Amino acid sequence: MKSCTRTRRRWLTVLLVALIPWESAALAAGDTQGRRSVANAFGDTRLPATPQRVVTLYQGATDSAVALGITPVGIVDSWLEKPMYRYLRDALAGVEHVGLETQPNLEKVAWLDPDLIVATRFRHERVRPLLEKIAPTVATGTVFDFKASLALLAEATGREARARELLRDWDERVADFRRKITDELGDGWPQKAAVIRFKSDHVRIYSTGFAGSILDELGFEQPDAVHDQGWGMKLTSEENIPVMNADVIFVLLEPDDPAIAQNYRHWTAHPLWRRLDAVQDARVFEVDAVNWIMGGGLLAANAMLDDLYRHYGLDPHRGHATPRPAMPAGAAVPDAAPADACAGETSAVARGHDEEPAAC
Repeated sequence: MKSCTRTRRRWLTVLLVALIPWESAALAAGDTQGRRSVANAFGDTRLPATPQRVVTLYQGATDSAVALGITPVGIVDSWLEKPMYRYLRDALAGVEHVGLETQPNLEKVAWLDPDLIVATRFRHERVRPLLEKIAPTVATGTVFDFKASLALLAEATGREARARELLRDWDERVADFRRKITDELGDGWPQKAAVIRFKSDHVRIYSTGFAGSILDELGFEQPDAVHDQGWGMKLTSEENIPVMNADVIFVLLEPDDPAIAQNYRHWTAHPLWRRLDAVQDARVFEVDAVNWIMGGGLLAANAMLDDLYRHYGLDPHRGHATPRPAMPAGAAVPDAAPADACAGETSAVARGHDEEPAAC
């Protein structure tokens, strides 16, 4: 019975999206005035002049929408703090949810009648033809490049000036942090930083991705063991603890999961853990996984940077622009008017794919 139900739903979705050929309908109605082309990971996408109903299909796009002052009509569920990360809840109260980032509900997306869908090739390449039948769809190549997500959404919605303002403020914060931490640590800077995440039966050490790219921009260096390791490594034995050796360790925790907490206690009680440089120098910091890896957008990046100011005892730079309150997607003033899959385990220390999915 369940199989029959799923089959009917799949056929309903195909039928539904087949009935909404957005571009041919627009052209038949002569609605071509003001349409423009936006280059993205799915190619060149023709868009209406000012999209009014936006659906975001990954976390970084949702974060970027809020930063730009857009209230999407549809969003995907968050990985943690379900159904939506706490830092976005006020801005997204009442917004329709359209399923998982890895498996959006296309029926719900279609019924929302969007005029712009923001996806990522990394997640949504397989359903691209169906998405494009529902509405114009633009995509980034990855899920963790917050600058690319912000720039693409800004271009698609006519908010380039706001995006430039936000990125200018981000650059000022980065420069301020680099200057202050250099003064604070002197010859001890730059530091090698390890970003690790405890799961119930293993530990992951990240080398790229959201947190890794930000740490690199701030001037941190990678531990020697994770160079050229794709997204990072998966450690399944305490004998591999020396791989995590670094000047500073940032631990991503999920405190509500007892199994993860138990595994964290188990690994950190091992004698090899106590020999790590960061442990001996009291530079092991527990940080919020949402800010450091899950949020994926500019707002999360600023929250991560706030954490770093705090952990190093630095006076935070407060000159950055606070994102404007969320508003309907079509309400913002455009620039023209006067004045944002888990790696498979192959060994005790396994090399992962090029990208570590945020769900892992």
